[in-house]
Amino acid sequence: MSQGWWRPSPGSIYPLLEELEREGEIKKRDDRRYELTEKGMSESNWPPWMGHHRPQRTEDLVEEINGYVSYLEDLSKTDRKKFAAYADQVVKLRDRLSTLVQEGGEKE
Repeated sequence: MSQGWWRPSPGSIYPLLEELEREGEIKKRDDRRYELTEKGMSESNWPPWMGHHRPQRTEDLVEEINGYVSYLEDLSKTDRKKFAAYADQVVKLRDRLSTLVQEGGEKE
């Protein structure tokens, strides 16, 4: 679900699950699997890359884009060939974002 952004280990995933369960955001089912509670589904700070969350605020959207850029940076270091296949698309995205900034997004 994290699209490779996070590589969990038992030492990190189980404490995280316990914390989310304590906070009432997930619950452990009888089959020992976890599921989101109503609270977990409605939390606005649930990470955008976890499931079908659509950013509600501009800052959430920018943070999500930041996460994708981090993923691409990691991919370019770990699998250069795979990244190269998308390099042209990344350049086009860069140019579009740059145009947005130049046409009115600059801070005054």
